[in-house]
Amino acid sequence: MRIPYELLIGWRYTRAGRSSGRNGFISFISGVSMLGIALGVAALIIVLSVMNGFQKEVRDRMLAVVAHIELLAPGGEGFADVTGLMAQARQHPSVLAAAPFVAQQALMGRGDEMRGAMVRGIAPELETQVTDFTLQLPPAVRAALQADRFNVVLGGELARALGVQVGDRVTLVAPGGQVTPAGVMPRLKQLTVAGLFDSGHYEYDATLVLLHIDDAQRIFRLTSPSGVRLKLKDTQQARSVASDLAAQLGPDVIVRDWTRQNRNWFAAVQVEKRMMFIILTLIVAVAAFNLVTTLVMTVTDKRADIAILRTLGASPRSIMAIFVVQGATVGVLGTLAGLLLGLGVAFNIDVIVPAIENALGASFLPRDIYLISRMPSDPQSADIWPIVLLSLAMALVATLYPSCRASRINPAEALRYE
Repeated sequence: MRIPYELLIGWRYTRAGRSSGRNGFISFISGVSMLGIALGVAALIIVLSVMNGFQKEVRDRMLAVVAHIELLAPGGEGFADVTGLMAQARQHPSVLAAAPFVAQQALMGRGDEMRGAMVRGIAPELETQVTDFTLQLPPAVRAALQADRFNVVLGGELARALGVQVGDRVTLVAPGGQVTPAGVMPRLKQLTVAGLFDSGHYEYDATLVLLHIDDAQRIFRLTSPSGVRLKLKDTQQARSVASDLAAQLGPDVIVRDWTRQNRNWFAAVQVEKRMMFIILTLIVAVAAFNLVTTLVMTVTDKRADIAILRTLGASPRSIMAIFVVQGATVGVLGTLAGLLLGLGVAFNIDVIVPAIENALGASFLPRDIYLISRMPSDPQSADIWPIVLLSLAMALVATLYPSCRASRINPAEALRYE
């Protein structure tokens, strides 16, 4: 197979020899451009993979506590036929399990300490099918959540704020009050701490209180559960499944999926990813446009070669193709090197980071400060392919001006002083 001479000459110029000082300097600049592209691409892949890892880690911990979908009654009145609603929801092929619940805000106190809390009444035997963190509770703690015992399970952070341990008594102050001859008195209920949980998510560990659903209905004077919690086969399909259930169940049921409950947090993460992508892309852009300098110097150095090729019959398009090949080769090699380096670090970051920590005697993510003590990473093709294509595109664009300039060289002018 005959290889076009443009490719051969372009590749020869790319690996320009170092016999002369000028060729050596051009080759050095070309190598720096290639290294810059590789480091920029690798940095983009590593940073976005780590951000994806953090997002996935926090999302998984969040989904261990919250339901994939919640079915609520308008005005918080509750559902009279909650069993029928659960059966109707389970008819959807994407729904794995359903469980009733009661959710009310209240105050939890012990002595002079008082904290706001989200009280969730659950049916333990059904709740374990819906949320993962209740399944991780010790069997003795789940067994203690029985009707009429008024036992509670507190988040670890909330328990520390109140200064209570397992077996202590806490006071629940319910919203609303009782009208007495002395005026409106708050409704209080003494509860026993049967256990503590640590979901790994501060927001829930500092506010969530679990007790049996029958006890919650009695405390808050409800005749039926507040709603139904659903677990799905695929959490990423929550929004579409919620739309299907909203159409299926009608306007008397409010359908809320987990993506809408935590919309602000996920929106903030997406904004951060976009900003990091833009900032780190500038590194690739600077390295790619260093190719302009490399090619301009090469064109100046090879004016006589270009003139000779033109006199031998090479067209301006062929001359332009030679230098496009040279610049594109640098861009392709730099991008491939950055891709391999980035993926190598991203897939092995759980080994690399501990090794660096041991070498430096430091901890990047102290357990007592950060939610996650290890550096997570989740490379995704949806992030990697745009990085690769953008790097190649910038490298190609950087070759256009010097290549056009080379194609316009007049052979007579170039050879006049040779």
